[in-house]
Amino acid sequence: MKYKIFSLLFLFTSILLAQEKKETKVPKGHYNTSKFRQITDLLPTPNSYRTASGAPGPDYFQNRANYDMDIRLIDAKQPRLEGSETITYFNNSPNDLEYLWVQLDQNRRAPNSYSDLINDDGSNVMLRPGKFISKYSNEGYKGGFHITKVVDLQGNPLPYTINHTMMRIDLPQPLKAGKTVSFKIDWWYDINNFAEDWGRSGYEHFKKDGNNLYIIAQFYPRMAVYDDVNGWQNLQFIKTGEFALPFGDFNVNITAPADHILDGTGVLTNRKEVMSKKQYKRYLKAQKTYDKPVMIVTEDEARKNEKSHTNKTKTWRFKAENVRDFAFASSRKFIYDMMAVKLKSKTVMAISMYPKEAQPLWEKYSTRTVANTLTEYSKRLFDYPYHKAISVNAFRQGMEYPMICWNYGRPDENGQYSDRLRNGMIKVITHEVGHNWFPMVVNSDERQWMWMDEGLNTFTELLAEQAYEKKLGFKLYSRGLPKQVVPFMKGDQSKMNPIMNNSDLMYNRSMTAYSKAAAGLYMLREVILGHELFDKAFKTYANRWKFKHPEPADFFRTMEDASAVDLDWFWRGWFFTTRVNEMAIAKVSKFYVTDKPTERIKNMAKSYGMKVEDFPPYVSLITEDSPDFTPDMKSKKSFLQRAVNLKQFLNENFTKEEIKRLKMPKYFYRVEFEQHGELVMPIVLKLTYKDGTTEQVIYPAKIWRFNDKKVSKMIPSDKEIVKIELDPENLTADIDMSNNVWPKQKQKSAFDKLKAKAKY
Repeated sequence: MKYKIFSLLFLFTSILLAQEKKETKVPKGHYNTSKFRQITDLLPTPNSYRTASGAPGPDYFQNRANYDMDIRLIDAKQPRLEGSETITYFNNSPNDLEYLWVQLDQNRRAPNSYSDLINDDGSNVMLRPGKFISKYSNEGYKGGFHITKVVDLQGNPLPYTINHTMMRIDLPQPLKAGKTVSFKIDWWYDINNFAEDWGRSGYEHFKKDGNNLYIIAQFYPRMAVYDDVNGWQNLQFIKTGEFALPFGDFNVNITAPADHILDGTGVLTNRKEVMSKKQYKRYLKAQKTYDKPVMIVTEDEARKNEKSHTNKTKTWRFKAENVRDFAFASSRKFIYDMMAVKLKSKTVMAISMYPKEAQPLWEKYSTRTVANTLTEYSKRLFDYPYHKAISVNAFRQGMEYPMICWNYGRPDENGQYSDRLRNGMIKVITHEVGHNWFPMVVNSDERQWMWMDEGLNTFTELLAEQAYEKKLGFKLYSRGLPKQVVPFMKGDQSKMNPIMNNSDLMYNRSMTAYSKAAAGLYMLREVILGHELFDKAFKTYANRWKFKHPEPADFFRTMEDASAVDLDWFWRGWFFTTRVNEMAIAKVSKFYVTDKPTERIKNMAKSYGMKVEDFPPYVSLITEDSPDFTPDMKSKKSFLQRAVNLKQFLNENFTKEEIKRLKMPKYFYRVEFEQHGELVMPIVLKLTYKDGTTEQVIYPAKIWRFNDKKVSKMIPSDKEIVKIELDPENLTADIDMSNNVWPKQKQKSAFDKLKAKAKY
């Protein structure tokens, strides 16, 4: 017995000692993982150059570059461009500059170019004949700049080093802050056949009549940008990432064959000299014609011109102020029309240049599309600041420059064209003319951030085309809607990049920088901010940064600053990740009202040491499967009459007249939502009532702030709800719509589908 007692005491003591020795479990901490945390970790710190509001700061600066150029277009079997330019560079930065960086974009086409060396040829097994010859034959096209002179204004040579598409000019002494320097560059290059060897510029040869159509851009050594963010933006031009350029003034003289029709960036200062009297008279008429294009060079005149092939030349003189680039088009094949467009602050000219091969499509739609774009973009952003916008027809093209752009769209040899070709042409013209706002005026860094011009422009294009459809009488099927990016977002994540990515590193630029970025803005406008807040914020950004160099943080901050809406969750999820949205309706429950003490009320009273009858009155919402449910709760008789506590409260706080006017819902539904993806999005609901009417309800994204996987909402209603749809128009890019409807839709079997198709 003593042994047993001792054993029990020993066991008890051992247990106590073991409990004393047991270590307290220390909980592990974690960083802030909320999807609604601020994005200060992703954005640069605001400073005196770029403020926390997204506006330029008091010390914001941008350097400028003015160009005086003499250009000669040699229309030969192997066309060539020769040029001499004087660049005056303004150092408005607070820093002294030891050297200058100049862009040589044509060197992308030089033999053994950097872009060729870094490209993987593994899947490149299909080449056009011209591309095959230029790539593999020693007799093929050899592009690239030939720099023949780099000197100061006194003719003294300036040392320079060419690194692929960049040229560093070493200055004899540093260019001091606030000072300018001028220097001259002479150069030439053989023009590429862009129709055979794809490019943003070059010539297209027409075998039937022996003529060339020239669209000339990136044709001169251009100054790189120096700013407060990157210093010199001297990333190599390897094809995809487009351009970062400073603003400046241009005086450009272009000598071309005398029978060519030519136009480009800037004001044509000698129009009377280069046009016939008949053409000039038509031009004056066009300046006052707002309802339809006026033919400056008719199709008959262009056909006659095609046969000329004169050896004489003519010089066209252009002057452009405060533009970031210069481009021009030239051919003896051009039909040339224009019309006036009235904006709020001015009249500008919408212009088209196209060969007969583009007829009748271009005469009917091109200039009118330019006019619509100028009108709609000006309404949404700011009035078009220049005096003209030109659309040039070119094979397989879609490219933009200040005041001029190249666009595809040609009927077959019989002049026939499909709706798809017509719509595509209208869309590409709208898009390329729209680039005059982004990035020609709101001058973002295309070499780094493709979405800042392509995404913003694709979105604005979508709105402009929606307005144009009413005039055209047919749909254009614009891209940029959230539902249109769903197939892409459901794809292979290993071949997907966030929008916030370098232009040259994107697997799918079209979907990422164009469509997904535009879809994000569409979501902001339709379901997150609403039209009024979004339109004001978007317009504020455009006006703050017109004729300046914005960065992504400037856009993100301005949109929040002008709307008073915290959008950090949206920027983080949609722009900085490849996460997807997959919301679902998990469960819908009907609830009933009671003021009788439920189990929960009884337990609460007990926990407070109170009697149920002394516990404060509560109104409870319970489901049919609750133990507290009674059949009378289903009665359509108002619960205001059935619930004693509610009745007493009303009598004590409202007059009889107020009680009569008081409307209370008859039905209560709790909808439980699940997020199977990693994004958070607003919950857009469409409610369908028994009487056939519908209603839309939007719950802001912050409903997910405490639980980003499951949330629920109680929906009170005076009418019985028979159907609940989660985002039926898919404005939030939900990648699986099959779980977005209550009651769940019965899936039809293969037999049911065949039966439905059968005809009896």
